[in-house]
Amino acid sequence: MASVVVGFSGGVDSTFLMAVAAEVLGQRALAITAVSETYPEWERAEAARLAEGQGWRHRLVETSELGISGFSDNTPDRCYHCKYELFTGLRSIADAEGMTWVADGTTADDTSDYRPGRRAAGELDVRSPLLEAGLQKEDIRALSKAMGLPTWNKPAFACLASRFPYGEAITADKLDRVQAAEDALRRFGFGQLRVRSHGEVARIEVPAGEIERLTGELRQETLTALKGAGFQYVAVDLEGYRTGSMNEVLPEEATSLSGGDEH
Repeated sequence: MASVVVGFSGGVDSTFLMAVAAEVLGQRALAITAVSETYPEWERAEAARLAEGQGWRHRLVETSELGISGFSDNTPDRCYHCKYELFTGLRSIADAEGMTWVADGTTADDTSDYRPGRRAAGELDVRSPLLEAGLQKEDIRALSKAMGLPTWNKPAFACLASRFPYGEAITADKLDRVQAAEDALRRFGFGQLRVRSHGEVARIEVPAGEIERLTGELRQETLTALKGAGFQYVAVDLEGYRTGSMNEVLPEEATSLSGGDEH
């Protein structure tokens, strides 16, 4: 690919992609992390530490999804608007740096869920090398472990906007409330989790095998923490954690138009 700007979140997929890009291209690979209201501070700090530790070229850029028309209104194609602005910004950086391609960490697994951001990637000629290679999430975890990357077993993460049902306006205060709630659950030792926001109700998703711990020994601490974060009611989803649960209410014809991100 000659040279590439990689959209780097610090997650499993984009970390592996950047590691390979740096191995192949050296200084002709540049990692860009977009920082915004939907991206928690701990995730930004982890991405910066990881890039520095690996010796990669890395840059943080400020974005503001809440200012994007169509995003804060939280329509079903919310991620399209976000990704279009992000990829446009990455393309501008690539052009300024004289670099050939922009690439993201989309994998073969990502084609199985509603991901309108893929449409933006197609419109702006963004490459997805992991998808092109047919690599699935478990392949990437195994390869990351073999390469000694610390993210090989990192829990999946999606931007905080994915915690809200479509049609509910997203605000900075609501994002802060969700982040405070999820930070509390992480302190209790939960790795893979989501706190979905339904108005005044928090719907907690943790792996099915951890629900008993959540509702048993940690019940009162969880109630105290989430009410302290600003929720009036606290509920547990008995189906457990799964990606893209907010997409389950969408009609099949809507999801078929995505072109293949819980964001």
